[in-house]
Amino acid sequence: MTEISIEKIGKVSSEEEQGVTSRSPTIDATEMQNKQQFLPEKKDDSSNSEETSSEQKLVRNICILAHVDHGKTTLADHLIASYGGGVLHPKQAGKLRFMDYLDEEQRRAITMKSSSIALQFKKYSVNLIDSPGHMDFCSEVSTAARLSDGALVLVDAVEGVHIQTHAVLRQAWIEKLTPCLVLNKVDRLICELKLSPMEAYNRLLRIIHEVNGIVSAYKSEKYLSDVDSLLSVAPSGDAGDDNYEFVEDDEEDTFQPQKGNVVFASALDGWGFRICDFAEIYASKLGASAATLQRALWGPRYFIPKTKMIVGKKGINNAANAKPMFVQFILDYLWKVFEDRGNIEKVIKSFNLSIPSRELQNKDSKAVLQAVMSRWLPLSDTILSMVVECMPDPVTAQTFRISRLLPKRDSFDDGDSSDVLSEAELVRESVETCNSSPDAPCVVFVSKMFAVPMKMLPRGEIPNNSTDEGETGECFLAFARIFSGVLFAGQRVFVLSALHDPLIMESRQKHVQEAELQSLYLMMGQGLTPVTSVKAGNIVAIRGLSQHILKTATLSSTVNCWPFSSMVFQVAPMLKVAIEPSDPADIGALMKGLRLLNRADPFVEVTVSARGEHVLAAAGEVHLERCVKDLKERFAKVNLEVSPPLVSFKETIEGNILENLKWFSGSSDYVEKTTANGRCVVRVQVMKLPAPLTKLLDESSELLGDIIGGKSKQALKSLETSRGIIAEDENPIEALKKRMMDAVESDLSSETAEMERDRVEKYRTMWKDVFERIWALGPRQVGPNILLTPARGKKMEGSVLIKGSPYVSQKLGLADKSDASTESSSSIADETLLKEAESLESSVLSGFQIATSAGPLCDEPVWGLAFIVEAFISPVEDNDNSNTPHQVEPYGVFTGQVMTAVKEACRAAVLQRKPRLVEALYFCELNTPTEHLGSMYAVLSRRRARVLKEEMQEGSPLFSVHAYVPVSESFGFADELRRWTSGAASALLVLSHWETLGEDPFFVPKTEEELEEYGDGSSVVQNTARKLVDGVRRRKGLAVEEKVVQHATKQRTLARKV
Repeated sequence: MTEISIEKIGKVSSEEEQGVTSRSPTIDATEMQNKQQFLPEKKDDSSNSEETSSEQKLVRNICILAHVDHGKTTLADHLIASYGGGVLHPKQAGKLRFMDYLDEEQRRAITMKSSSIALQFKKYSVNLIDSPGHMDFCSEVSTAARLSDGALVLVDAVEGVHIQTHAVLRQAWIEKLTPCLVLNKVDRLICELKLSPMEAYNRLLRIIHEVNGIVSAYKSEKYLSDVDSLLSVAPSGDAGDDNYEFVEDDEEDTFQPQKGNVVFASALDGWGFRICDFAEIYASKLGASAATLQRALWGPRYFIPKTKMIVGKKGINNAANAKPMFVQFILDYLWKVFEDRGNIEKVIKSFNLSIPSRELQNKDSKAVLQAVMSRWLPLSDTILSMVVECMPDPVTAQTFRISRLLPKRDSFDDGDSSDVLSEAELVRESVETCNSSPDAPCVVFVSKMFAVPMKMLPRGEIPNNSTDEGETGECFLAFARIFSGVLFAGQRVFVLSALHDPLIMESRQKHVQEAELQSLYLMMGQGLTPVTSVKAGNIVAIRGLSQHILKTATLSSTVNCWPFSSMVFQVAPMLKVAIEPSDPADIGALMKGLRLLNRADPFVEVTVSARGEHVLAAAGEVHLERCVKDLKERFAKVNLEVSPPLVSFKETIEGNILENLKWFSGSSDYVEKTTANGRCVVRVQVMKLPAPLTKLLDESSELLGDIIGGKSKQALKSLETSRGIIAEDENPIEALKKRMMDAVESDLSSETAEMERDRVEKYRTMWKDVFERIWALGPRQVGPNILLTPARGKKMEGSVLIKGSPYVSQKLGLADKSDASTESSSSIADETLLKEAESLESSVLSGFQIATSAGPLCDEPVWGLAFIVEAFISPVEDNDNSNTPHQVEPYGVFTGQVMTAVKEACRAAVLQRKPRLVEALYFCELNTPTEHLGSMYAVLSRRRARVLKEEMQEGSPLFSVHAYVPVSESFGFADELRRWTSGAASALLVLSHWETLGEDPFFVPKTEEELEEYGDGSSVVQNTARKLVDGVRRRKGLAVEEKVVQHATKQRTLARKV
């Protein structure tokens, strides 16, 4: 039991204070910086400002992250009203939504883009970035997080943690931001839910624990990966013991109210507080130091008035009725102020609040309460004080964010590149120290390009040019941050793409451009303030880069600079539509508008399909509607015809471990095709890959593309570290090999109970053999399908086998390069035929790529299959013509015949093995009152949704339901849900995964039960899979088996005039 006397509380030793409030051992500051990414080493701001540049130490770059409708823009309004230089009146804060200046944002009451504004708090300059909370605009969260050093994470005290809260916390973790927590809408716990102070405390405690649990899960991922890397590097058990101190798990919670990084607030009413605010109030009354009292005001700490002691839970007699100090000294007081107007007068007198009499005489009690609370506990002062104290300045932040922004590249000095490497390292050091001297290299990162109307530019800044911008009335600005040096208007800089490599001379021609900056602006929401120069550590808008940057880029004053790592997006654009102008003569304006939209939106994708359609890919329905509206009204300014959504599917086959064992043993059937001239016989076998391996290949497509493309290990390491896929000390190729084996093992462990031990070992050995024979991946060289080289010993009399080579296995280090040439001398065949077989390897690869990019069901990509293609070449029958190298083939070029035969054989093999359709699923989170549960379930059942769980939200009348909804059924889902529940239910859709439809699209009754139910099959109703297949085929113009005429008799009418 811990007991502290109030009279002696100010003299408590540091060890006793640690026993009172802290639950974790003391951690050295240097160890904390090495182990903890979210909370960097906290330094005394006043002492550091004397040692380094005072200007940079007085800058804070922060963003606001939260789930949709949790109060981000309302909070920003209050900060702007108080310290935004008078651009917003305090009376309009929370109502105007100053940062939502687009018409569509005001109409929908949601934020759709990230925008910045500069605030002046005391002597500090705070660059605030407001970001969207809707999942459709998650790309804007990535752009905001990259330019910030800290993040204000808002959580609704009523709704609690939602799915987007998880997403923004992960984004902050990836970008190494320092987060602070704001529990918003605390007033609703009092006024709407009518909770008691103790119930409210338990609710707030649960939310903080849940948020800390999310962050600790990300920390444990890093911890486990660090341990794995140490174990793999250590040559023996004793050698790695010394390194464990660097990966010791840090059990300290990220968000702790007693540390001052948690605010309890009501953004709409404009009040909020931290624990330290009340600690200062009670310090004089209780005769204790504010710092010590602050540590005791949160957690299971209880105050005994008689003895003036603070005790733990074991030190009280009646634990059931005891109130923690947070409830006793803070929440009880707040509840009394809210519930009794007489206490308002006491607050005004106690704290000498100056409130105009007209506000106190207001008949609306809520308005009076808001006036008092906003002056007693001003929200803006509380938030910005926390920002200044708990979030790092640019100099401190860039020292621990450098590994994420510019990962260190280990390169070998070959003499010629030593000067380049030394200059690149100098640039990296200046970024790490945030060097703001004019002599330092200038390095800037552009996170996105955004369009503003020409009329919004300051006077005298309207450009006179004839580019696309001038014709459409839009000007494109770069949303950027200076990480090193000083940026001047009119300065010439190098624009580096993400693929730039300063060690390769060819890269300077392909990935480097030179540009002149026309103007620099300080962003004030919608307004722009011209500036002549900006120092490192600040956020700025740049004009003059619209012709050089599509979405993101790195700007540098020297070409010998590594580009910044790419940003990580939470989801991929899944919703696709075909767009065409209503008037064909406007096609030029549409193409120009699509080009501008592609530049203005960081997440949209504009492509041209194989049929020549202009396809627009967006993140969701809301995002798509905004893109189409921008095209019509801003960029193209023409009437458009938008097709129904183009839903992507994939094709696969049925399969399990037992069928794979049959396939490995060689007893599986194969499909045989022959070329038109009869010279090549192609045999194809197909097998379904384990689901974990398929998912891994799909997620690692970028890494596989880099490996197969021949990038160096150093470049691969830096790329994958920047993407957050591997740890900083891990080899990307070795990590991928380990994950591939783990994927097979995980699939094996799920089925081990049904298999004998010798079968398990046989299965494991066969998969090792498969990994040594990977010839290619498909489609597009990096897909989730595998082409294997033929097994050794395969022969056909009088023919030569196209052997191929395990090219991908060699690149991944799964097979030795010497293995491919061991068998070449065993066969004594005609050299001409052998050379022809080698030359036809590319035809086999091309046939495989075509077959996997367009499956047999509806020309959709194939998903998770392994093919073995055995192509046998026989000599030309006519010996007289065999000597002519360029003889004319009556059936076309022989390489094309082989390609076609391989493609047709692969497609036929898929059709033979029970083909199935694979569809994408959304994870859907729904909140609805109890009385509308029936209507909500009716909507879900019509959309083929699968409910995962349902639970009552504690302390509220809302039900929370989690479900999977197919992407093909999701269009109009939110509107239908609102219509059937009278607007009471809300839903959020996030792309989850791909799942195989169990229905057979070619179902025909065969068994007795099926024949008895369906007859001969003529009356069988089309199942869901067949409907989806026919729909895609009809859209693509492929043949569809359907009855065109239902009744071939003459139509009868009621009239007898016939």
